[in-house]
Amino acid sequence: MSIFTRSKKKAHKVETTRHDEHSVVADGALDGAMAASEHAELQRKAKDHLWMHFARQSGMEAGNGVPIIVRGEGHHVFDAEGKKYIDGLSGLFVVQVGHGRERLAEAARKQAEELAFFPLWSYAHPAAIELADKLADYAPGDLNRVFFTTGGGEAVESAWKLAKQYFKLTGKPMKHKVISRAVAYHGTPQGALAITGIPGMKEMFEPLTPGGFRVPNTNYYRAEEMGFHGSLEEFGQWAANRIEEAILFEGPDTVAAVFLEPVQNSGGCFPPPPGYFQRVREICDKYDVLLVSDEVICAYGRIGEMFACTALGYVPDIITSAKGLTSGYSPLGAMIVSDRLYEPFKHGQTAFYHGYTFAGHPVSAAVALENIAIMEEENILENVRENSPKFRAALERLKDLPIVGDVRGEGYFFGIELVKNKETRETFNEDESERLLRGFLSKALFDAGLYCRADDRGDPVIQLAPPLTIGPKEFDEIEAILRAVLTEASNRL
Repeated sequence: MSIFTRSKKKAHKVETTRHDEHSVVADGALDGAMAASEHAELQRKAKDHLWMHFARQSGMEAGNGVPIIVRGEGHHVFDAEGKKYIDGLSGLFVVQVGHGRERLAEAARKQAEELAFFPLWSYAHPAAIELADKLADYAPGDLNRVFFTTGGGEAVESAWKLAKQYFKLTGKPMKHKVISRAVAYHGTPQGALAITGIPGMKEMFEPLTPGGFRVPNTNYYRAEEMGFHGSLEEFGQWAANRIEEAILFEGPDTVAAVFLEPVQNSGGCFPPPPGYFQRVREICDKYDVLLVSDEVICAYGRIGEMFACTALGYVPDIITSAKGLTSGYSPLGAMIVSDRLYEPFKHGQTAFYHGYTFAGHPVSAAVALENIAIMEEENILENVRENSPKFRAALERLKDLPIVGDVRGEGYFFGIELVKNKETRETFNEDESERLLRGFLSKALFDAGLYCRADDRGDPVIQLAPPLTIGPKEFDEIEAILRAVLTEASNRL
């Protein structure tokens, strides 16, 4: 009997934690395991007090426990029982240079001893100044102004607020709307959530900040379902032209910005077709609409350049970033802005009345500087560019499995779309996806030693974004684990 049953599939479903049904393994504990009594006490405290993010709490409430990760080393993490896992997601698209870097810990310690905290509210400190200078050097075009935040959602929120104020200052006060893509995730604050294109993540918080509108994404594998038939290059032009269509429909005098990820995360790593961003840039210039490159995931080496827009050959008006900026060793985000957008704020009493207490935190900025230094010294960007084709080739070997429909992505950022029927590209309905991803795959992959993401915000996918330090040997290890687990999943269909 099939492990799946048929029911109507909702268009978009909220992702929940990948280990809701996971009971902590009691047997086979390895060296370095936490004492059983300490582990049990942590599980009790978690059940009694911890509210996890994007997670169903029912697993803990039922007494199943939660995987407790206690240590990281290189591209591996270790749980409380000493079991070792490949970190196939860099924590959460974050740990670019790997776990356990003493240099980054030492940079944090040294800065904390010298100056643990001071705000950027009309003041500055050396670490923030030096980091702003470094990021401006790497950013393309005239993106020379750096506004720090503590995370990616805050960077997106800052970009929308800046766009609104900029147009008010330049005599176009009605330009306030933003356009983004279907299934795209841009953050959880009220504004960033309005830009997010995943209905299931928004409905419980409505009404949201008004002004967010959606256009088709760049999922060529599902292009015919969007009503498009043609080549990849033609699809890029078609998808970009939907942005122009939306601007005209809403009215160019009301649209402030277009928010696009270089490679869209939610839905499973949608790369842009050739010429797509160049056409979007033309459209934005034509209607005086800002192009925001949301690089919270894609920046800092993930696509093989410090900024993904550089790799893809376009210059935005704003870059939003976070995650890999510090490799996760301390929280930090950054909005990088063109000189044109900064110009109205250079004079008189004008100010951008926006900020965060911990934005540009001295310790975080010091860690970011050291993180970038490691990337430069160890040629991390070159490693990604050289080995990305090998990573893709390893994952594409899985296409001989009946459940694997598509492999897509760029750099060290790939998605594997799972299907019921490869010939027809039939996907799983909501109940089948629940049983496949949460009922089997998430736990099975984790038990097999691979931490990654099984996601159904869109069609079911497995996402991989390992630390940028790994190479062909690790690609083969990841492929072997995926092959064994996906073969079992196929056999259960």
